[in-house]
Amino acid sequence: MAEICAICGLPTEICVCKEIGKEQQRIRLRLETRKWGRAVTIIEGIDNKDNDLEKLAQQLKGHCACGGTAKNSQILLQGDHREKVKSFLVKQGYPQQNLEIQ
Repeated sequence: MAEICAICGLPTEICVCKEIGKEQQRIRLRLETRKWGRAVTIIEGIDNKDNDLEKLAQQLKGHCACGGTAKNSQILLQGDHREKVKSFLVKQGYPQQNLEIQ
């Protein structure tokens, strides 16, 4: 017997809860300059409940070929990777109009 989603009541094979959650998030990609002029890309607005930030941070670090971390509901990447992160998140199913680059 198929498992039932606790949120929508549909079988997990056709559950759309995560896709709806992705469409409702406003994600901000911004660049911040730290000590000695080092650039850091900060990704904010990704919901912790629906996504594993640590896993997403690992995927982004591999895609951008840089170092980084996930803490305080943010993902920090070393360097300016705003465009790469935007294209990666669009491929992951996040709507392009909900991604704001600052």
